[in-house]
Amino acid sequence: MNDAPPASHFLARGGAWVVVQFVLMTAVIGLGVIFHGDWTRVPVMAAGAVLFVGGGYFGLAGVMVLGRNRTPYPRPRADSELVQRGIYARVRHPLYTSVMLASFGWALIWQSGPAFLVALALIPFFHAKARREEHWLREKFPGYGDYAWQVPRFVPRFRTTGNSVCNF
Repeated sequence: MNDAPPASHFLARGGAWVVVQFVLMTAVIGLGVIFHGDWTRVPVMAAGAVLFVGGGYFGLAGVMVLGRNRTPYPRPRADSELVQRGIYARVRHPLYTSVMLASFGWALIWQSGPAFLVALALIPFFHAKARREEHWLREKFPGYGDYAWQVPRFVPRFRTTGNSVCNF
């Protein structure tokens, strides 16, 4: 007896997004190593290290709060709950922010133009993936629209006086 879900389950959960993300992330890593600079621009490497560590922070903070809700797929699990605490009170997609920051950091550490270009490609990719994921989240959680209005997508906003909304 085969208990494996059908291949269509993989696609229905958003598996194609996962595959493209894996390819882009692997490309950033590989291109950085293969087409690296000469490591003479220490300030560029330092900036890359700061971005890389920042990416690690967002990633760890997101994973710790998500707990059993974590899945590689953009479609939420049937038994999941809407997480709005911890880092998710500051940004809606900290794991995507993590990958973007770490990718830019990696490209700068290695001083790799090709890796940097692929890291740039992650920005429109994650915007599209987040829009798809948010469509599914709105279907599953009636309060998601209010949450999305209050919490920016990728970049935490610093509280100021006034009611300006930034949903980047």
